[in-house]
Amino acid sequence: MTSEIKELDIRPIIPREKHTTIFATFEALNIGEAFQLINDHDPKPLYYEMEAERKGTFEWKYVEQGPEVWRVNIKKIA
Repeated sequence: MTSEIKELDIRPIIPREKHTTIFATFEALNIGEAFQLINDHDPKPLYYEMEAERKGTFEWKYVEQGPEVWRVNIKKIA
């Protein structure tokens, strides 16, 4: 695994496509790989959605928590 983490800046994506884009990015990861989600608000609802649909398959780590930008590293673990 490379130590470089890909960034997914969803701020310019239209709202109805954001979660689809995030889940597609997550599904494309190999186990042990991660991406950094960049958003303009706390993506906590996404965390709850992932927890409901993919419990035990990811790690979620805040890197930056606003007030203008939120960054979260999402790693595939299973």
